[in-house]
Amino acid sequence: MYSIEARSLSKHFDGVKAVDDMSFTVDSGEIFGFLGPNGAGKSTMMMILTTLLKPTSGHALVSGYDVMLHPKKVRQKIGYVQQDTVVDEYLTGRENLILHARLSHIPKNQINSRIDDILGLIELEEKQNEPVVTYSGGMRKRLDIAGGLLHRPEVLFLDEPTVGLDIQTRKKIWEYIKKIHDEFGMSLFLSTHYMEEADKLCDRVAIINNGTIQAMDSPQKMKSEMGSDVITMSIDESPGEHLTNVEKIPQVTNINHTANKLVIFASNGADAMPKILEIFSHAGIKINSITMTQPTLDDVFISYTGREISDDRNDSGKPNRPKAKRSIL
Repeated sequence: MYSIEARSLSKHFDGVKAVDDMSFTVDSGEIFGFLGPNGAGKSTMMMILTTLLKPTSGHALVSGYDVMLHPKKVRQKIGYVQQDTVVDEYLTGRENLILHARLSHIPKNQINSRIDDILGLIELEEKQNEPVVTYSGGMRKRLDIAGGLLHRPEVLFLDEPTVGLDIQTRKKIWEYIKKIHDEFGMSLFLSTHYMEEADKLCDRVAIINNGTIQAMDSPQKMKSEMGSDVITMSIDESPGEHLTNVEKIPQVTNINHTANKLVIFASNGADAMPKILEIFSHAGIKINSITMTQPTLDDVFISYTGREISDDRNDSGKPNRPKAKRSIL
């Protein structure tokens, strides 16, 4: 039995298709990611699967229960950590978890032991009796995730779990998510617009854009299908008909052209690059820069959507595209 099974799910708002005929399954114990920009339909799908929103059409099962027919059963089987942290700042960490435990109807004789276990897992024992107002953003998010774990759900939903956090804190949260998954063996459904987050955490990823699934597979397989190398070029003018000659190069597997930028996927970039340079040199097209890198999920997203995730920025405001540059001209 799948942990999650969605069949032809759609959700329309005043004629706008927030979710458009999506179908997918999540295996038991799998970390499954929804990767896409804000407004792609990730949170809408999350709300449908957690019974907070009714679909316009289609069906969904979570832990074997229909989200429309048996919403109460579904809620008993899931944990849900929203994008915005919902802890009470004026309670201590432990008091917040006691409140979560009571709302989740955990037996009174089990509350303290479960809280002790969770606090140890997220490494907040020393801060448990301090008001949450004194916690850092990362500590608050860890406490928020802990609240979703207390009743030991079969499926944990994490909606943009690291949004707004600095990169160091974000990576620390990734460690805790992995640790939690290994400890409990539950299925995780993660929505994110951070490429690296999906790459590091997820067994499989669905790339979402404009309410539809563009591609779905393991991050590694998606990247390998792009070819072994990605050649990125900045040019002064459109390549026009000369792009056809580039497409004919045997090593070239795919090309994306946006404004004055070319992204060329190649099975062997070292062999393809001299041929590409020769074509542009003969055409008199000036190349401002050219780099060759290994494919990332960002490249996969571009190949399917023709654009980058515009709000995927680091603290400097630049796109988060960590790559090891191998050749620069």
